[in-house]
Formats: sequence, C-alpha cells, structure tokens
Amino acid sequence: MGYRQAVQGQSVPRGDRSPGGERRGVRSGWRADAKRSRDLFAAFLAEQSDPDRFYQALATDSAAQVDSWHPLTNALVVDVGGGPGYFEDAFAGHGADYICVDADAGEMRLHGRTPSSRTVHADGTCLPFGDATFDVVYSSNVAEHVQEPWSMADEMVRVVRPGGTVVLSYTLWWGPWGGHETSPWHLLGGEFAARRYTRRYGRAPKNRFGVTLFAVHAGDGIRWARQAPEVEILGIVPRYLPGWASALMRIPALREVLCWNVMIVCRRIDSAGRRRVGR
Repeated sequence: MGYRQAVQGQSVPRGDRSPGGERRGVRSGWRADAKRSRDLFAAFLAEQSDPDRFYQALATDSAAQVDSWHPLTNALVVDVGGGPGYFEDAFAGHGADYICVDADAGEMRLHGRTPSSRTVHADGTCLPFGDATFDVVYSSNVAEHVQEPWSMADEMVRVVRPGGTVVLSYTLWWGPWGGHETSPWHLLGGEFAARRYTRRYGRAPKNRFGVTLFAVHAGDGIRWARQAPEVEILGIVPRYLPGWASALMRIPALREVLCWNVMIVCRRIDSAGRRRVGR
C-alpha cells in the first residue's frame, strides 16, 4: 500500500531535505485579485472533463495562499483530508515538509493517483499525532463532509505548535456549490436534491446529504474561531473571491450566499495571549 495506517501519538519524521539541510521552496507573489478568481472559476468548469487541470490549479493556488499567511519553506505541514496528492506536490513546491491525512482510501486514489509514503489513513476528528507537532495545519473543503466539523477544527488546533498557523477552508451550504453535484437544488433541501439527482442520473450522488455531506455555514466557523481557546484570528476571507470581497464576511446573510467558500486563518497562542480579528 502507498500509505500507512496511523498510530495515535506517533512521531512525525521530517522528509528529505536539500544537501544544505533545508528545503528549497519558491515564494510566490500571490494576490487575491480578479484575474486569479477568473482563472480558478475557469478551472472549476473543467473539473469533470479535465480533473487534473482543476485539481492542479486549485492545489497550486492553495499552497501559494497558505504561503502568504505562513512561510512554507521548511515548515512541517499536515493537510487534513488532503486527497489524491495534488496538494502534496504543490506544498512541496513551496519547500514544505508535507504530510497528508485522509479517512477515505478511495479519495486518495482518485484520477489514477497513488498515495505517497507520507500519507496517513486516519480520521480528522481524531488526529494520530501528539500535541503541538506541526507548524501549519491545513484543511481544504473537508469540513462540509464531516458530521462534527468543529471537533476536527479543535484537533487541528491541538496538533499545531504555539505560533503555528491553522487554515480551515470549507464550502458554504447556502452558496452556489453547497450541494456539490446536487447543486443548485440543495437550496430546496438536501434530501430533495439527492432524490432528484438519483431520479435524473439513475444513481445516488457521491456526496450524500446527511451521510457524507452536511450543511455548514460561515457563521458556524466564525463562532468556533472566536470561542476556541488559544486561538488568535488572523483572517476570515472568502477563499476564491478577490480581496475586496472580504467585506462580505461582515454581513451575515450575504456571506452565506455569495462567498461560496470561507477560509479561516488562526494562530495558536498561549492561553494568556490575546485574540484579534483582521490581518
């Protein structure tokens, strides 16, 4: 098997480094501008016909975005729900020492990919690592597939080091892609959308409402971040939209419908530290 079963509390070996003892990464001039949003949307439209194009574009953008919050060169990173390896390639390209955790062995083999030896088969709500292990803990579009997403978020905070960064991004239920392949009919109810999909295509949707897909909202994540102990909020932004659209995150109803996906960025601090909102 290309991946390994997890052992609770296991140590995390550092990956191979350059002869000088450091990973060599490339810092990008990442910007949340309109061109970036257009390019991501164009890649999204090709997800079914050309999944490699879509996932490579998303992973490349994601690694650069995280690097803008926390430099990835030499950082020990765990990606909760990292999937079939596109993100591993992208994060390694920035010099990160990357480990993937995924509970779904099938997801790790999508699109002909083979899990690497640095992929761990484990549940994101019970991460098999010791406290304060990683520099960066990342999760992309996983929380909406987890019945207890805030337990997963708590675990992400637990395994990040003080001063390290937690980046949690997920799809908003009331947004245009909240129901995934059943969209936009999820706006009339998740169960209705699933039944309609089954009637039309003769098979159940991959993302089954109430089983592998749940209604998660921006407000849920904002409340979690504000209440989580030892967390300083660095930013709460609409992941795919231009930077100017960040103002939407301050308007409760509009952010749920227009922002598509929210990214919550936090720093682990000591219990005596102070939280702040904004970057």
